[in-house]
Amino acid sequence: MQSGLRHVARNARPIVCRPSSSRFPLETRRYAGFLNPLDWVREKLAPGVKEKPTKEEVDAGKKQAAEDGNRNIFEAAVAPTPRPAEVEAKPGEAAPKKSEIYVPKKPSKPKPTSHKYSTANFKISHRKLNMLGRQIAGKPIDFAILQMQFSEKRASTRIMNMLATARDHAVRYKKLKESKLVVAEAWVSKGPKGARRIEPRGRGHMGVQTHPNSKLSVILKEGKTVEEKRLEDREKRIRKIVSASLTREDKPIRNPSPTWGW
Repeated sequence: MQSGLRHVARNARPIVCRPSSSRFPLETRRYAGFLNPLDWVREKLAPGVKEKPTKEEVDAGKKQAAEDGNRNIFEAAVAPTPRPAEVEAKPGEAAPKKSEIYVPKKPSKPKPTSHKYSTANFKISHRKLNMLGRQIAGKPIDFAILQMQFSEKRASTRIMNMLATARDHAVRYKKLKESKLVVAEAWVSKGPKGARRIEPRGRGHMGVQTHPNSKLSVILKEGKTVEEKRLEDREKRIRKIVSASLTREDKPIRNPSPTWGW
């Protein structure tokens, strides 16, 4: 028994009390949130209530910055001279006259002289649509609408509605006179190519069908009315008339006869 105790005592290691490896003392580690990063971020970065400096403190800081030569660039700038409209009359002085007050004028927009409108792209050949465009080009708007109303072409109804809408828009939005509106320009534009289809032919052949799209665009302007054109044509004809006189005139003979006059 004693030999066994000697063996255990010989092999036993002495117990040495070493200091703790932690950098924080025991009292600090007792609290659960001493290493919580959220509390540190909230304490350091959270917005706090700042007291607004008084006017005396602000003036003293500006004065000290001016003496040190660290004046703000916006404060060092020269204040702009007030305009006559901004000058207020002091007590005991007469108010400035209206002619002396500066009132800035807004740039006036030029009055529109034309209105552009067009149809949407629809299924029609540009060659067929160009015939209707040449029929209404240079005509008064009411005359062009009348031409499309009695036309036998399939696209005439669409063009008639487009001309009526363009006339209303020009009068309402551009303030143009309806009685003087003329189709100054009319042109046709090709639209996107439609889907192609196969057309079977004889003897094993085949063709390709294309469905073209196009649209018609017009420009409406104020021009001469029908009555003004008639008066101008009448005056032009009257100017061509040669009066009978003894002297020879270098003008063509009026109503020349097909044969000799004697």
